[in-house]
Amino acid sequence: MTSADLAEPGAALTPRVDLVFVTSGSKVRVPAGVTVFDAASWNGIAIDSTCGGHGTCKKCKVRIADGSVPASSLDARAFTPDELRDGWRLACRAEATGDLRIEVPPLTTRPKAATVGVGRQVILRPAVQKRYLELDEPSLSDQRSDIERVLDGIDDLEPRVDLPVLRSVGRVLRAADYKVTAVVVDEVLIEVQPGDTTGSRYGIAFDLGTTTVVATLLDLSTGTPMAVASMLSKQQPFGADVISRISAVMMEPANLDRLTELAHSSLGDLAGEVCDAADVDPLDVYEVALAGNATMTHLALGIDPEPLGVAPFILSARLLPEILAADLGLAVHPRARAVVFPAFGAYVGGDITAGLLASGMNRDARTRLFIDIGTNCEIVLGSRDWLLATAAPAGPAFEGAAIRCGMRAADGAIEGVALDPGTGGPAAPAGPTGAADGVSLQIIGDCAPQGLCGSGLVDAVASLIAAGLLDHSGRFVPDEVAARVAPGLAARLTMLGEERVFVLHWRGEPGHVAASIFLTQRDVRELQFAKAAIASGWNVLLEEARLTAADVQQVLLAGSFGSYLSPASAISLGLVPKLPALRVVSAGNVAGEGAKMALLSVRERAAALALLEEVRYVELSDRADFNDRFVEQLQFPR
Repeated sequence: MTSADLAEPGAALTPRVDLVFVTSGSKVRVPAGVTVFDAASWNGIAIDSTCGGHGTCKKCKVRIADGSVPASSLDARAFTPDELRDGWRLACRAEATGDLRIEVPPLTTRPKAATVGVGRQVILRPAVQKRYLELDEPSLSDQRSDIERVLDGIDDLEPRVDLPVLRSVGRVLRAADYKVTAVVVDEVLIEVQPGDTTGSRYGIAFDLGTTTVVATLLDLSTGTPMAVASMLSKQQPFGADVISRISAVMMEPANLDRLTELAHSSLGDLAGEVCDAADVDPLDVYEVALAGNATMTHLALGIDPEPLGVAPFILSARLLPEILAADLGLAVHPRARAVVFPAFGAYVGGDITAGLLASGMNRDARTRLFIDIGTNCEIVLGSRDWLLATAAPAGPAFEGAAIRCGMRAADGAIEGVALDPGTGGPAAPAGPTGAADGVSLQIIGDCAPQGLCGSGLVDAVASLIAAGLLDHSGRFVPDEVAARVAPGLAARLTMLGEERVFVLHWRGEPGHVAASIFLTQRDVRELQFAKAAIASGWNVLLEEARLTAADVQQVLLAGSFGSYLSPASAISLGLVPKLPALRVVSAGNVAGEGAKMALLSVRERAAALALLEEVRYVELSDRADFNDRFVEQLQFPR
């Protein structure tokens, strides 16, 4: 027994239980009564969740292989009776009152993500410079100091010197016979290296998303991308959205350190991966650029995000001081610099600054609308003469959270849906790519359907409206109407308990709804809430600019979700203004493109800073009429 097993002097022993996580082979000892989800999170064992363990997403499914955990009322709604008998439980509701053996389904750590996006050509002028020097050796007639000798050899730069350079320069010069390479980053001499290493200078551009983190390794000598990698953020056990993560810190301040560690671990793993892929020594990475929303940036830097989550929503700083890559937990060159994009406001962060830089919003004469669709939707309207920005609370529906059969954009996710009202039926078998009579499904990975991701949700609702099975208020039509307007699909419109659902893919016995993949009336409502928030946002900006939707000449859909969203479906649901489909463009990972540009050109980096003075931020929560506007936008367009 250890001291950790003892309670206060004079108190009873604190009961403890042993939990064995079969999949990972991990064994942990925790206080009795702790949930399986918390026990796993404390010990670095990843269990899928988008709500942070609050019981709303129903994603944290585990199987109790040995031991007893009574089923909760929430479990009864998440699992079939057979699954409950087989030991399936929601980890956030499964209290460990005795020893347990637990099976955790493998977590998808590589969701489908946009790794490239719309960008511009830049003049290559990186902040990282190398100069090869062949210096004269000191003599009685030339008694310049070692560092003066190096600085005199760099005749086109005037860098200041880091202290660690002074500690090593004398030894390096003499060992290399005064043939060395000076490494200068943003006017700082960070190292003097033996020999000619001018051919090796690299940088890593990071898009630090709430859900997905993307890293791109760049050769700064040529501007060429050498490798790219993405992964699910390791912060996901704390919730799918920034509000959940802010709340986690507010409820338990120690979670700030944990979230910072997880951000560093995500960045560090990706840095190692791209360096390995390109066979590059991490010590040759001299600069990194980070584009992330304000909350993710605060957490990565260990800054308390609580003021971002409560009115009046205040940033610690729009512009951050000079930091090192080591401050982000990166094992690259120990004195490598980090460029962190500035934010416009608490909910229009550095990722949007980077996106605007890449898309050239402030250089184009056209009136364009930039929409980064996600849990928090950032919207920018304008041209080279003016720019307006806002943020709309879209909610987690686009991430597959709060959707009954929702999932992230990974293998098995339905990402596209098309319906033929004249055919179909409950016994229609699905083929290997998810095609069935009357229902055509596009599935990530070309495998059996497992759930519905955000783009599939949008497609499904748009297709149901087009087929006449959903009215414009978002309600499923009565059976008699369904039989008349879509006879081949009417049998898929059925009941699950007391809720109306539409079956997208039948599984199990023909007509077995609970085992199938379906869309519920509540799912449609979740999408309506998200759509209404986004549409209210861009409508407010149009009114601020005294423009109409017809004045918008191009819509840029940014981010991973925007990359895979059907423009036609977005238009039909009112997510974007009603424009010709060719005016709606998938911009891809423009935040990552902006981060690359900052590494490749100090001029572009300066342009990113200038954006802070060019963009006017419009706060939606401060508007008395926002709720009325939101309600007006709930209906789908006719």
